[in-house]
Amino acid sequence: MSLQQSLISPTANPELEKALRDRVERHAAITGGLGELEPLAVRLGLVQNSMTPRFRDPVLALFAADHGLVVDNIGFQWGRSTREQANLALQNRLPVSVFARIQGLQLAVVDCGIAETLTPHAKLLSRKIAHGTRNARVGPAMSLEQAHAGVRVGMEIADKLAGNVLACAGMGQGSAESAALVLSRLTNAPVRDFVISGPDMRQDDLAHLLAVLQGAQSRHREVHDPMEVLAAFGGFEMAVMVGAMLVSASKRHLIIVDGISACAALKVAARIATPVTDYAVFCRSHVHRGLDEALALFHASALLELGMDSADGTGAALAWPMIRSAAALLTELQDSAELNAKTSNPEPAPVPPPPSSTQAARAL
Repeated sequence: MSLQQSLISPTANPELEKALRDRVERHAAITGGLGELEPLAVRLGLVQNSMTPRFRDPVLALFAADHGLVVDNIGFQWGRSTREQANLALQNRLPVSVFARIQGLQLAVVDCGIAETLTPHAKLLSRKIAHGTRNARVGPAMSLEQAHAGVRVGMEIADKLAGNVLACAGMGQGSAESAALVLSRLTNAPVRDFVISGPDMRQDDLAHLLAVLQGAQSRHREVHDPMEVLAAFGGFEMAVMVGAMLVSASKRHLIIVDGISACAALKVAARIATPVTDYAVFCRSHVHRGLDEALALFHASALLELGMDSADGTGAALAWPMIRSAAALLTELQDSAELNAKTSNPEPAPVPPPPSSTQAARAL
């Protein structure tokens, strides 16, 4: 799919939306309201353009890459390298790995640009664009050609998925800070809004972080095109997510967005093809205040607010049962109108199958 030609259809369908809402309201009149599950069920029906949305073979992809910004002593998380974090996910030693397995999500770690080499693994997709980006404070994080290559990789990944659900989460040292720069430039919002973790953040840490990020912004002050912004500030994991999101939306697949890196990728994708956001629902794995600002850009809230402080992707794994339950309101729960129709119009007796050629020969 060319970046210049969108194949993504908006999900807006007033007649279908009314029918979906009516169906959900009929259930509520009998069983009681189900809160946020009801609008979610309507959203899922619109995504698939169906009164009975069905989702299969969901994939939770952790898109991993390293970022040159960390050389300025920012962006370190959990005290582990990106390679170590990816290996923990592959070895089922992170909560996200366990939750994905017990909820029936296929976990994949996508090496988009980890600085080190990973040992081959059944759950690892090696799609390395380069061994980490360059430092955005001193030059473009990646070339424009590398950014486009990342998008093409994501398109290829999404095009080959067997199912119709893709949960996207970023992984990597410096990923959140890189995402903050992308979101700040694309929305003209202060980068400070996306990096303040909360009221307990140390002021000297914030001052150093802002000095680095504002230096990167000054270096690329003239950049505004979405792909050029991605190249200037972004990570390889964001570029790959952009392509995966575009193709997923073009196939009317559900996109589950977890974390600020995935939000930044979605914002870039939306600048390329606006309707891509129609196919997204949002999750969160931690209480970082910057993620509040990122979600607000999409006028969205997370499906679950659990007060976690975990790696991105954890929230998506925990929200998946909620999404399945919302879809079941439309696909599994019969309402009174359907039951009355079946009573007044009973199904005809099944017609016996025609005799096989062997049975026909015997009859003769």
